[in-house]
Amino acid sequence: MPVKARYLTRTIWVLSLVSLFTDVASEMIYPILPVYLQSIGYSFAFIGVLEGVAEATAGLSKGFFGRWSDQIGKRLPFVRLGYALSALSRPLLAVWTHPAGIFSARTADRFGKGIRTAARDALLAQEASPEHRGAVFGFHRSMDTLGAVFGPLLALGFLFLFPGQYVWLLFLTFIPGLISVFLTFLISEKPVHSVSGHMRIPSLLVSLSYVKSAPKPYKKILIGLIFFALFNSSDMFLLLRVKSAGYSDYEVIGFYILFNLSYVLLAWPVGILSDRVGKKFVTTVGFLIFSLVYALLAMQTALHAMLIAFVLYGGFYACTEGVARAWISDIIPHRDLATAIGAYTALQSISLMLASSLAGLIWQMYGPVPALFVSACAALLVSVYFSLVMRSNHTGI
Repeated sequence: MPVKARYLTRTIWVLSLVSLFTDVASEMIYPILPVYLQSIGYSFAFIGVLEGVAEATAGLSKGFFGRWSDQIGKRLPFVRLGYALSALSRPLLAVWTHPAGIFSARTADRFGKGIRTAARDALLAQEASPEHRGAVFGFHRSMDTLGAVFGPLLALGFLFLFPGQYVWLLFLTFIPGLISVFLTFLISEKPVHSVSGHMRIPSLLVSLSYVKSAPKPYKKILIGLIFFALFNSSDMFLLLRVKSAGYSDYEVIGFYILFNLSYVLLAWPVGILSDRVGKKFVTTVGFLIFSLVYALLAMQTALHAMLIAFVLYGGFYACTEGVARAWISDIIPHRDLATAIGAYTALQSISLMLASSLAGLIWQMYGPVPALFVSACAALLVSVYFSLVMRSNHTGI
């Protein structure tokens, strides 16, 4: 890793800090959210549907706002609005405890993510040279996930001092959320050639229709990534697996911190590696790791198995999250970049809705083992697809 990474511009640093503080806020509650929801009377099936609907809302909005960002050639308005909405909505989970309120607050949080994600990733890609995109996205994911280490640590400390006080913990998330919104006003953006010269609002599904005219390599990547997403349920189910195995709330949070710490340490180096050995290779390794983790958690709940699984799970995220977006950025021109990323993340989120809903039902009816094995098999199939079907090395493939 270079001593001084000159490719990390001021904009990249500030965007990374914004993501760090946002993840501090969101990850203060994420590992305890399923426990909190169970404590106020909600079932595994409800939690699965809740996460699925929230992700679907985020997904459709990612595509819509990504296309809108390309049409007007601006990124920052969407970045600022998205982070602000998420910061305001998280504390509402403590106030609106009836089903409609829980759905509204959680969906608003994910809607904020949908507004900002494609525009933010396009802004990152525009700041990065092609030879450093993997490193830039890896650095951003590393900083983002550093917040996912600090957030659960803060939650752990708070719950140690004030056991069971989930409501006050939800209110406290507003502070780091507000800091992240403030930081967005320290960013300036370079002008981008817009797809449209006026402020016409795109139709809701316009970014999805982009897939038809997209470059062939993009479509090939999309097939593998979306097939996997159809069987990749919310990470909340991994935390529920830990909890159902008899571990305490503190241990659940501890495993989640371990996963995020692994991700933090690996994301940037793996991003740099992907620039050198190819993003297809790194992504394929990531899906193999996922398959191993889910199979291990299906068969074992012993402490040593849990530790190995959550460390490896951080490796899966490092190999796929930022690398996949950098891979897409290598193929798509800047004028369509937010649309392309938005289409991918939209389809991904819709698929995650189906995956989470299905996992919740399987879990409710048959227990965790079948649900985990289905996901493990799907990831293995995708790794075979990327290894055998996509043989070309063109544009980073």
